[in-house]
Amino acid sequence: MANLSGNSDQFDSYLTIAAKSEGVYKDRGSRFLYFAIPVRSEEEIKAELSALRKTYFDATHHCYAWILGKEGAQFRANDDGEPNHSAGDPILGQIRSQHLTNILVVVVRYFGGTKLGVSGLIQAYKTSAALALAENQIIREWVKTSIKIRFPYPAMNEVMKIVKAHDLEIIEQEMALDCQMSLSFRAGLTELVQPKLVEIDGLELISD
Repeated sequence: MANLSGNSDQFDSYLTIAAKSEGVYKDRGSRFLYFAIPVRSEEEIKAELSALRKTYFDATHHCYAWILGKEGAQFRANDDGEPNHSAGDPILGQIRSQHLTNILVVVVRYFGGTKLGVSGLIQAYKTSAALALAENQIIREWVKTSIKIRFPYPAMNEVMKIVKAHDLEIIEQEMALDCQMSLSFRAGLTELVQPKLVEIDGLELISD
């Protein structure tokens, strides 16, 4: 797991996980299947939860927590029938301890016959979530923005110099006497890139 700090001064970035990870944690006969999944919307979260419920339809509980958005403003924790705050909150706490967002962590429990008590459940769900994150890779993602520009064909070389210099992504382009291009780039580069583009003779920004 990468050692990345969540207190970065890069205001246009956030930490998340690279891919899906899963495994099993056992405690006194109960099995806790854990999953960490990168997500970008509540629709994705619903789809992932639905798929897990179909696959593990005979499980005792499907507990989870998720966080969305660069600032982590959207979040939820669900105990799914376990005692209040014994499952969802410990999972959420592990996500927050790593400063992660755009992530869903699910812990699917198969009851093993021995009651763990509230403190035991908290520890089991906390450990399961921690393992799901430890077995993944934490990565930094950039908040992106995009602009559309129109410019005369002779200005193409100047435009492409800026595109290459700042690693801008060309989403779509239309080549003609008047060219159009949609560009995507880190939000933090806006004040650097946009003035350079509008300095090009004949280039104009296109509003949606």
